[in-house]
Amino acid sequence: MGTAEATLRMDSMEVKDEWQDEDFPRYFSEGLLGESLAQRKRRTLVAPDMNLSLDRSEGSLLSDDFLETPDDLDINVDDIETPDETDSLEFINNGNELEWEDDTPVATAKRLPGESEEETDSSGRLWRTVIIGDQEQRIDMQVIRPYLRVVTHGGYYGEGLNAIIVFAACYLPDSSCEDYTYIMENLFLYVVSSLELLVAEDYMIIYLNGATPRRKMPGISWLKRCYQMIDRKLRKNLKCLIIAHPTWFIRTVLAISRPFISVKFMDKIRYVHTLEELSQIIPMEHVQIPECVLQYDDEKIRTQRERILSHAVFPTCNTVLTFACLTYRLEQDQQQTNSALPKER
Repeated sequence: MGTAEATLRMDSMEVKDEWQDEDFPRYFSEGLLGESLAQRKRRTLVAPDMNLSLDRSEGSLLSDDFLETPDDLDINVDDIETPDETDSLEFINNGNELEWEDDTPVATAKRLPGESEEETDSSGRLWRTVIIGDQEQRIDMQVIRPYLRVVTHGGYYGEGLNAIIVFAACYLPDSSCEDYTYIMENLFLYVVSSLELLVAEDYMIIYLNGATPRRKMPGISWLKRCYQMIDRKLRKNLKCLIIAHPTWFIRTVLAISRPFISVKFMDKIRYVHTLEELSQIIPMEHVQIPECVLQYDDEKIRTQRERILSHAVFPTCNTVLTFACLTYRLEQDQQQTNSALPKER
C-alpha cells in the first residue's frame, strides 16, 4: 500500500508582529504619540513554503532542511537507558538509607534497643527477638501470653511525652505453676523490652500492688535482675515509682533491696494507699486498672470508714461505762464507811 501523502501548501502567509517599547505601559502626549506611530514600522515575516508530508522529500517537515540543531542533539528514545527496579532501589542497600515520611528524612539502621522481630519455629511456637542493651535476646511469647497485661501504657503526664507505665502485679504468674522460673525469665525480658519501647522521655512507673497474693509477688532476685538490666538512661529518666496499696511485705522487700539499689532510686519511691490518692498525682483517663484492684480499693476504703466510725463511737461508750463504774465504786465505799461508823444509842 503506497504512502498516503498529504501536501499542504501555504503561499504568501504573513505573520505580522507589532513591536512595542520595552517600557510599556507609560503615558504619552498626543504629539509624541503621533510621532511615535509615524516612526513605528511594521515588520512582515514571510513564512517559507512548507510541505507537511510524512516522507523525507524536499520541503517536508521531516527533511533535514528544517533541523536547526546539531546532530549530537538528535535523541533516539529507544537508546535512552531507564533505571530498572534494581537500579532505583540500589541505594537502600548501602546501610545509611533514608525513609522519607512527611518530607522529613528518617534514618533507619539496625534495630533499636527494645525493637522486636517475631518468628515462628517449626512447631508453631512464636518467638520474639529483641535488643536489650547491646545483646540480642529471644522471648518465648507462647509461654508468657497469659501474662502480657502485666505491663501497659497509661498515657502521659505533664508536658511532652512523659509516659506513665503501669505494672499490675496481680497479672504475674503463680509461683506454684509449672515452669515458673522459665516463665519469669521470659516475662522479665518482655517487661524490659516493652519499657524501652514505651518510654521516649521522662516517665514514671505505677506499681499496682493491691489484690496480689504473696505467692504472686516477684522474688528479690527477679527484681534485682530487672533493675540491673534496665538501661542507665532509663534509670535516670525515671522520675517516680509510685506503689499503690503497699503492704508490709512489699516494704520489707524494698528494705532488703537497699544494698543493690542506689539512694537516688530509693528517693523516687512514693506510696499511695488508695486510687483516689493516685488520681491526685497523675491523670487516670488512660490508666487501665484491673477489676480485682478496683474491688480491693473499694474494700479498703470501706474498712477504713468502719474503723473511723468505730473509733468515733467507742470512746463515748467507754466514757459512760467508766462513769458508771466510778459511781458504783463510790457507792460501795460510802456503804463501807457508814458501816464502820459507831451506831447511835
